[in-house]
Amino acid sequence: MINKDADIIVVGGGLAGLAAAVSLGRAGYGTLHLAPVAPPDRPTSALMMPSVDFLLDAGLIPSAQSLGHALTAIRIIDATPRLIRAPETLFDAGEAGLPAFGWNFANARLLEQFQAAAPATGLRTRNEAVTAYRRDNGLGVVTLSDGTELAAPLVVGADGKKSLIRTAANIATREHQFTESALVCDLELGRSIGGTSIEFHYPHGPFTLVPAGGTRANLVWIDEEASLRAAQAGGEENLLAAFRQRSQGLFGTIKLASPRFIFPLSVLSVAEAGRDGTVLVGESAHAFPPIGAQGLNLGLRDVADLVAALAATSRDRPDWAEAVSADYAHRRSGDLARTGGMVDALFRSLLADMLPSQALRAGGLWALKLLPPLRRQAFALGMGKRS
Repeated sequence: MINKDADIIVVGGGLAGLAAAVSLGRAGYGTLHLAPVAPPDRPTSALMMPSVDFLLDAGLIPSAQSLGHALTAIRIIDATPRLIRAPETLFDAGEAGLPAFGWNFANARLLEQFQAAAPATGLRTRNEAVTAYRRDNGLGVVTLSDGTELAAPLVVGADGKKSLIRTAANIATREHQFTESALVCDLELGRSIGGTSIEFHYPHGPFTLVPAGGTRANLVWIDEEASLRAAQAGGEENLLAAFRQRSQGLFGTIKLASPRFIFPLSVLSVAEAGRDGTVLVGESAHAFPPIGAQGLNLGLRDVADLVAALAATSRDRPDWAEAVSADYAHRRSGDLARTGGMVDALFRSLLADMLPSQALRAGGLWALKLLPPLRRQAFALGMGKRS
């Protein structure tokens, strides 16, 4: 006979998993968080205002100003040599009636704040890995590396792209691996970019600088992996020369301000985000190239919808966990489909060499540049607004 150890078990120690565990504990559910200690795999996250509002409302951060840097504008520069090029476009938050589109946060600081927001009771954390998962008589049973078994009616898989929870729950995925990779690091610029995120679009992906306060910027450079490896292998001066060339010399001197990392890019989506007492949040449910600032934003919307599904379901129901997982999957389906389609289409359009694709993309940016109502719709979609 399996005994219940908690109402909910959350598996996975990334920001989405920690946000879920803390939010569920703060909502009054006995929550067990299983997560090996690991630093964030990327240095920063650009969070749009709906995500920031959720963090504030959920008590996960005290204020945006104390932790991050405001993103007040987005500038897009078509730097491709293509026959049909898009116009340079500037999107200003003031046009949408907002002080900022969002805030750029250091992931390490978010991690600290989420941990500080954990409730004094109701949430237990064990820094241990899960090696197996099964359902047994209405309970989700996880096995730890030492053989210990723990059980709860509802299990949240927040264990990344290679999710063990997802695989064990037989939730199907669709995945496509790109030949492109991303190089990320922090830079010190000779001239500040203020609150403007700047994207230089090249044939194999964007070279994006995100405000990080003062003259510092976070870089996300997407290109063919071989090109990124070659730039890095040539030494620091060779790499900085590539940065200056890619940023068209607009920012004066450039210095490295952090280690740099290269990681492959892929698209992953699930057939359903939850079922039979199992739900998926974060990259266990979706993963996209870092285009349009959707990664952690989408993960936090997962957490918000999970909290809402729990609040809408009576704990007295004998099928409580199954009902929560079904409601959660329903709530997430539209957002995941919209966002996944948007990011995938945008990334593929950046890589397209065919003239019709170039014309459509250039025409789309011209329309966004010239038609304010269309720009406002694009703002809402990019920020993840539900209506």
